[in-house]
Amino acid sequence: MLAVKELSLHYGVIEAVKKVSFQVNQGEIVTLIGANGAGKTSILKSLSGLLKPSHGEILYHGKNVAKLSPQKIVADGLIQVPEGRHVFSGMTVKENLSLGAFLQKGEQSSRLDNIFQRFPILKERLNQDSATLSGGEQQMLAMGRALMSQPQLLLLDEPSMGLAPLFIKEIFAIIQDIHASGTTVLLVEQNAKKALEIADRAYVLETGKVILSGTGAELLASPVVKKAYLGG
Repeated sequence: MLAVKELSLHYGVIEAVKKVSFQVNQGEIVTLIGANGAGKTSILKSLSGLLKPSHGEILYHGKNVAKLSPQKIVADGLIQVPEGRHVFSGMTVKENLSLGAFLQKGEQSSRLDNIFQRFPILKERLNQDSATLSGGEQQMLAMGRALMSQPQLLLLDEPSMGLAPLFIKEIFAIIQDIHASGTTVLLVEQNAKKALEIADRAYVLETGKVILSGTGAELLASPVVKKAYLGG
């Protein structure tokens, strides 16, 4: 579904991502793990069209989308839930969800029903200003907003960041449920243990380069990963 080939990204003279290659097959959960500054978020921004690569290809269903606009990429079914959630304050939960379906044709009611089945709390908060939600509820809203776009490939950037342990457990259960319903997932996550436990495959990034790859189980057992990311 997705093949990233020799991707490089620059911020001015700084090379944040250095010829990174990886792939995501249809039906997988793939995770990118690494410390702050490893290049994970920059990679997701490039996949979403928010950053333009200085080198390399981003092949989505075989088509190079590296130079497409974010709007076109969203219309093609590649949807990102950004780090920090970025819900629209001053707008209700319902209005935030409706924005997620802006590029989609057809009736929204069935999609809203699906969102409410997965996130019942959002139905309870439907007419509430999104800024008044808890961090966990805002993360659910950001994920619900993305699902309103009917993604084929869902990009999740640090979905557990800043959340209480109970919400973290719930968010990872929701990710697995979204995957089970047929959506392919690319997950960027600092909680390496949780991410590797649910991932089919994973890549470890360090200073803008892929230094390890394998199945989630293989990397959970890796001495390098245990020492660097799992506290072992």
